[in-house]
Amino acid sequence: MKKYFLYATCLLLSTMALTTVSAQDWKKGILVDEFIYDTASFPQAHASTIAETPEGLVAAWFGGTKEGHKDVCIWTSHLKKGKWTAPAMAADGVLNDTLRYACYNPVLYQVPGGELLLFYKIGPNVAGWTGWMKRSKDNGHTWSQREALPEGYLGPIKNRPELINGVLICPSSREVGGWRAVMEYTTDWGKTWSKSADINDGKTLQAIQPSILKHKDGSLQIL
Repeated sequence: MKKYFLYATCLLLSTMALTTVSAQDWKKGILVDEFIYDTASFPQAHASTIAETPEGLVAAWFGGTKEGHKDVCIWTSHLKKGKWTAPAMAADGVLNDTLRYACYNPVLYQVPGGELLLFYKIGPNVAGWTGWMKRSKDNGHTWSQREALPEGYLGPIKNRPELINGVLICPSSREVGGWRAVMEYTTDWGKTWSKSADINDGKTLQAIQPSILKHKDGSLQIL
């Protein structure tokens, strides 16, 4: 049986410690450092995500006037011949003819041998957002109609899921009644869902937006 752990870590670095680490030390593992775009129709962007499709890399993020503004949409870009394509809108928060909310926190996931999934949130604020998803059969160039996740489910809240024995484990969290982390599960790529109990109570320990780290021995660590 797999064991799951939640770690809350606070790291304090002194000025002396910082001076011992040169810029070159932490850059050794970076192959490319670049902007995806220079200009766009939106002034702010946040919560980027990336996936590798059979065609190549695709990135997504939310962008608009500012976080929470009604014009905030989900945008994507593809890496083509070493260059990122111009941002293209993948999803908006228009719910009907008279109601529009902001989009938040996209998460891309490439199904092995299958569709590219896009999870995201729509809502007036974080406390009131709901979970949604779209599917792409052409590596993120076009997308299906949005699908609402079941009530009480938000999908991966900010960081990518992990596929274990046919179960897509989605690190999620809630920010109502305290910050609480939870794992959501789907065995059919988002058609049906189940979830764990809250990992923390949101009172003695507050934690959101977990990320899954898979170790070489197969164990999972939640950060």
